[in-house]
Amino acid sequence: MSYLNLDKEKTSKTVFELNVLLADYHIYYQKLRNFHWNILGKNFFDLHDKFESMYTDAQKKIDEIAERILTLRYQPLSNYSRYLKISDLKESKSDITDVEMVKSLLKDHTILINQLRNCARAAEDANDDGTADLICGYIRDIEKTSWMLDAWRLNTSDTLSKPILKSQVVLKNI
Repeated sequence: MSYLNLDKEKTSKTVFELNVLLADYHIYYQKLRNFHWNILGKNFFDLHDKFESMYTDAQKKIDEIAERILTLRYQPLSNYSRYLKISDLKESKSDITDVEMVKSLLKDHTILINQLRNCARAAEDANDDGTADLICGYIRDIEKTSWMLDAWRLNTSDTLSKPILKSQVVLKNI
């Protein structure tokens, strides 16, 4: 790993977290395919397309995560049986409603964001700017997708928090 100028011991912790993330993304990807294939009802067209867009993005990220692990000179996990053991994400039934599908994905996003943060912390501890940069972009992407799914499941009568005015901001003396 001398060409990357990274400490192998610290990098091994990053790789561990990346392999967990790889497992998470594989389970997430398959859940999205499941939902894409099995969506029914009045929201079919919107969610069928959205789930396809999401699983296409997840597929790209799976490859990038595995290639990052390889860049760090480790072998990525590549067996579904191992993914199911180390991922905190769970498979889903196929016969659930559109709202249940979105709620399930939002729950998964919470888990994914936590794992992404674990990866980012490990990368930062190892001075691995390449991995940290990759992961921070993923955090931004999944936060935006979460916002969109959450907005979809809300009622039109729901409201957002009002803008914060300068007079409402509490400034601390440093």
